[in-house]
Amino acid sequence: MLNVEHLTKTYKTGDKALSDVSFTVEKGQVVGLIGPSGAGKSSLIRCVNRLVEPTSGAIKLNGTDLVGLGAGDLRRARRRIGMIFQEYALVERLTVMENVLSGRLGYVSFWQSFSRRYPGTDIERAYRLLDRVGLIDHADKRADALSGGQRQRVGIARALSQEPELLLVDEPTASLDPKTSRQIMRLLIEICQERDLPAIVNIHDVPLAQQFMQRIIGLRAGQVVFDGTPDQLTEDVLTTIYGAEDWTAMRQGAQEDAQAERDAAREMARLGA
Repeated sequence: MLNVEHLTKTYKTGDKALSDVSFTVEKGQVVGLIGPSGAGKSSLIRCVNRLVEPTSGAIKLNGTDLVGLGAGDLRRARRRIGMIFQEYALVERLTVMENVLSGRLGYVSFWQSFSRRYPGTDIERAYRLLDRVGLIDHADKRADALSGGQRQRVGIARALSQEPELLLVDEPTASLDPKTSRQIMRLLIEICQERDLPAIVNIHDVPLAQQFMQRIIGLRAGQVVFDGTPDQLTEDVLTTIYGAEDWTAMRQGAQEDAQAERDAAREMARLGA
């Protein structure tokens, strides 16, 4: 469980990115974080794993306040937090398997990581994860030979190799086409349910968030202005979060994309029958 309590972040420039933000994420719950650019979404995610230092407040992961940890304890705590990045953050010249195993760097010695000598249990886990994300046949490929969707799947497997207690996901579909975006979101939701894993997903695509998220938190100017279920995210609420927009047209486009994907899948199944 993650508890964020009265979290505030003010940068040295005086800009307040977050103001008195509080919420709880239960085990197995996937929370979508939405809001306009500059709303504080990325700052919030980075405060949780302390890539950005909070100005005040508490961030408790299963009872441990991450804000109060020293350097050594923070390194150990970060092993429990998996991070999935928008731009994948893979080492392009390494293989898919080596990138997944890099999620174990916090658990092995310097010389083991330098020589890429990981324990057999880590290697077995990596193979299982690659199988789960559908990349078992790509284990020996270099990361730079993969498509965007495949790279994001490697990022998911790498984060899971940490055996995390929390997933932080920063705009996982921003660089992907609509069909691949839905596949990645479906995979993330399924994995979190299988592992009873809480997750926060910073997502810019509102219809996609409404389709897949169990709960949505809306930020505006660093403050929580909405916290509820997707069906409560009315046009009035969306206008409060983002300002005026043609939300009906946006939803219509997303529904048409999803229907086209379903039609294509049915046609492929018919041809293969």
